[in-house]
Amino acid sequence: MKPDGRNIKLLIAYDGTDFSGWQRQDTSPYAARTVQGEIEKALEKIHGQAVPLTGSGRTDTGVHAAGQAANFLTNIDSIPAEKFVPALNTLLPQDIRILEACEITPEFHARFSARSRTYRYHFICGRPALPHESRYNLQLWRFPQIETLNAYGRLLLGETDCSIFAGAGDSAIVLGKSPNRYIYCARFFIEGNRLIFEIRANAFMRKMVRSIAGTFLHYEEKGAPPEKLQEIITSGQRNLAGPTLPPQGLFLWKIEF
Repeated sequence: MKPDGRNIKLLIAYDGTDFSGWQRQDTSPYAARTVQGEIEKALEKIHGQAVPLTGSGRTDTGVHAAGQAANFLTNIDSIPAEKFVPALNTLLPQDIRILEACEITPEFHARFSARSRTYRYHFICGRPALPHESRYNLQLWRFPQIETLNAYGRLLLGETDCSIFAGAGDSAIVLGKSPNRYIYCARFFIEGNRLIFEIRANAFMRKMVRSIAGTFLHYEEKGAPPEKLQEIITSGQRNLAGPTLPPQGLFLWKIEF
């Protein structure tokens, strides 16, 4: 691919249930199925050569997306940017959809140009989840106190040391990088018949959102006041965090540039 090719930005949604996350593992026929890998296969069919795809962030195994962003360079001048939507969707499996495609400035980079990322975790509370809901929501058999959960969320606002919420083997911890993240929003709200946890930050560590949500629910059920949770967060002791929730309720919701 010529380095001066057109820069195309994609908006992508996917059902992460049957994927081993976003990031391509390798190119062998036996490689784990990934979202990046499937889209790059489709791009290769269109271009007749390998075309690297850069995502705005990596989602873990089983995590979904409603607003993932990515970009690639193309040397095909005959395809208008918006026509990559039907061209790719024709070649992609049904659990990945390209929602939008547009030509963007050459310096745009889906990862490094991103200013913030928003995730949402979805819950079904107090009733059995319908079969089709179980892939995209976590079943809670109780109704948590939203006021308490939101008081916890306010503790995270601003620049926060998120060591306590880092997943095992997270690169920031392993490489000794800063575990601080700037969190713009962390709130719980009701939408329709679901409880939703929404969090927006400049970046996230591995399994961080699932750990935050699990920790908040764990201590809310125990009746811990916000002051107690503040002590736990400040301690940085990973063993004091609550359980890490399973991936099926989590969506990468939106990327802001």
